[in-house]
Amino acid sequence: MTSQTTIDSTGPAGRTPADPSEGPPAEGLRGHPWFTLLTVAVGVMMVALDGTIVAIANPAIASDLGATFAEVQWITNAYFLALAVSLITAGKLGDRFGHRQTFLIGVVGFAAASGAIGLSDSIALVVVFRVFQGLFGALLMPAALGLLRATFPAEKLNMAIGLWGMVIGASTAGGPILGGVLVEHVNWQSVFFINVPVGALALVLGVLILLDHRAENAPRSFDLLGIALLSSAMFCLVWALIKAPAWGWGDGGTWAFVLGSAALFAAFAYWETKVREPLIPLALFRSVPLSAGVVLMVLMAVAFLGGLFFVTFYLQNVHGMSPIDAGLHLLPLTGMMIVGSPLAGALITKLGPRIPLAGGMAATAIAMYGMSTLETDTGSGVMSVWFALLGLGLAPVMVGATEVIVGNAPMELSGVAGGLQQAAMQIGGSLGTAVLGAVMASKVDSDLPVNWKDAGLPQLTPAQLDQASEAVQVGAAPVPEGTPAAIAAKIADVAHDTFISGMSLASLVASGVAVVAVVVALFTKRGENADAGAGLGHI
Repeated sequence: MTSQTTIDSTGPAGRTPADPSEGPPAEGLRGHPWFTLLTVAVGVMMVALDGTIVAIANPAIASDLGATFAEVQWITNAYFLALAVSLITAGKLGDRFGHRQTFLIGVVGFAAASGAIGLSDSIALVVVFRVFQGLFGALLMPAALGLLRATFPAEKLNMAIGLWGMVIGASTAGGPILGGVLVEHVNWQSVFFINVPVGALALVLGVLILLDHRAENAPRSFDLLGIALLSSAMFCLVWALIKAPAWGWGDGGTWAFVLGSAALFAAFAYWETKVREPLIPLALFRSVPLSAGVVLMVLMAVAFLGGLFFVTFYLQNVHGMSPIDAGLHLLPLTGMMIVGSPLAGALITKLGPRIPLAGGMAATAIAMYGMSTLETDTGSGVMSVWFALLGLGLAPVMVGATEVIVGNAPMELSGVAGGLQQAAMQIGGSLGTAVLGAVMASKVDSDLPVNWKDAGLPQLTPAQLDQASEAVQVGAAPVPEGTPAAIAAKIADVAHDTFISGMSLASLVASGVAVVAVVVALFTKRGENADAGAGLGHI
C-alpha cells in the first residue's frame, strides 16, 4: 500500500487546506495567544530546568542513598534516553488527540514523577521515576510548540517562539544556580519537589486558558510498526552516544549499536513509504528549509551543549568555584539569551530567518574560538565577553531554527515537527558531548605523559596513568593522599594545563561545527505553512 500523505502548500499566500483548526474561536482568556504562551512557558520551564538542575544534586543523592558513580550517571542517562526516544512519537500523539490534552497529561505526569523522586529512598526508584519524567516531558515539549503554532498567526509566531526560547534558555542556564541554592540550603529532594507547585500552576492555567486546535486532516490511526522502528533506532543511537565515552569509539559494542541504529532507520524509512498514515511522512523532508532547520538544530546543539559541557568543569575544577559561583559566571550567557531571544524573534519576522541564523552561528563560531583561548588564569571579564557573545549567537538560532522546522510543516504535523525540533537538539547535545569528549580524551592521553615527565614528577604505571587521565579530563588534579604540598602543586599545574589544552582543541572543533552550520543556515527560509493562527484575534 503506498503512502497517501502529501505535503502541499496550495492556496493563497502559501496556506494549506489543512491549516484552519477545528477548535472554537478564542473567547476571553480561553485561547488567548499571549496567555497560551504564558501557560506553555510555565510547563516547559520544568522540563528545561530539570536538564541541568539535577546535575548539581547528584553528589548529594549519591551520598544520601549510597549510590556508586555508575548509578548516579543513570540519573541523567535514564531521563535523557526516555526523553529523546519518545519525542517524535509524543508529538504524533498530540497531532492525533490534540495538543491541549497531551500538554496537560505531560504536566501532571512530570510533576507527579518529580514528587515521587523526592520521596524515593533508593537509587533504583530515583532512576525509574527519572524515566517517567523523560516520558512525560516528551509529551509536554512538542505539545507546547503545537499549541503556539496553532494559536499565533505567522506575523506573531516568531515573537512567540522567541519568548518560548527565552524561557528554555534561562531555565537551562539557571538550573545550576537554583540547584546549588536548593541543595546547599535545603536538601536534594527540594530540587524535585519544586516541580510540584510549578506543575500545579501549569495545570490550572492550562485548564482555564488552553484551547484545543485540531487540523481537519489530522491523523486518525497509529503507525505502530513505525513507532517501534523509530523508537528502537533512536534508542540504539542515543545508547551508543551515552556509552561511547566509557566503551571507546573503537569498541565493537559501540559500533554494533551505531550500525544497528542505521539499519533500523533505513527499515523505518522504507516502511514509511508503505503505510497509509505514516508516523513521519518522508515527503516532509522534501522541504529543503525544514530539513536544513533540523540539521541546523543538531549542529547548534553539538557546538553549544558539547562545548559548554567542559566549561562547567573549567570553572569548578580549574578555577575552584562553587556550583553557585560557576552558575553566576554563566549569567552573561543566560542574560544574552533572555534579552536576545525576543529581539531575534522580531528581527526574524522583519528579515526572515536566513540572515539572523547565519549571523547567529557565525557569532557562535567566534565565541567558541574565543573559548579555545581561555587559560588557567583567565579573568572573569574576558570569560564574560565570550559567554555573552555565545548567548547572543544562540538566541536567533534557537528561535529561527524552531520556526523554520515548525513553520514549514503543515498544521496536521505540527506535533511531529515539534518532536523533530526537540529530538534534533537532544541528539545534537549528546553527539556533541560524546564527540568532543573523545577529542578531549585523545588530547589528554597524548599530552599528559609528556607534561607529567617534563614537570619532573614520579613516573606512573599504565594503570595509574589511566586513572590520572580520567581525572584530568574533567579538570581534576589526581593528587594522592599524603602528597607533599610542593608535589601536589606541581600535579595540579600539570593537570590543569593538560585539561586546558584538551578544552582548547574541543572548543576549536565546536567552532568548526558552527562554521558548517553557517552554510546550512543559508538554505533556510520563512515557514510556508506558519499561518494556522490567522484570525484568532486577541493579538
